[in-house]
Amino acid sequence: MSAQPDHTPITTYAPAPGAPAELLAQLRADKRAETWVPAFERDWSAALEESRRTFSLAALYTVVQDWQGRIAHAPAVDAFVASGYDDSDAIDLAELRRRRR
Repeated sequence: MSAQPDHTPITTYAPAPGAPAELLAQLRADKRAETWVPAFERDWSAALEESRRTFSLAALYTVVQDWQGRIAHAPAVDAFVASGYDDSDAIDLAELRRRRR
């Protein structure tokens, strides 16, 4: 009998050592720098603290991947907003949650 799990855990890829610095440079160059840079620094600080506590780099990897995704998808979000798509019939998730209680 094997003590191995019956599933393979999903492992995140390890970003390049310079990825956080490159990411911060991209964020500083973006038009959203005023809000994105402090948010990234806050996320990075929290992940760094967790990493020190747990001796795991997973939180740091997750922050880099999340912010890389935000930067990659920002043009699509901008295009959606600029398209003037009427989303006034959308349901507010907070309201939906209140209804369930």
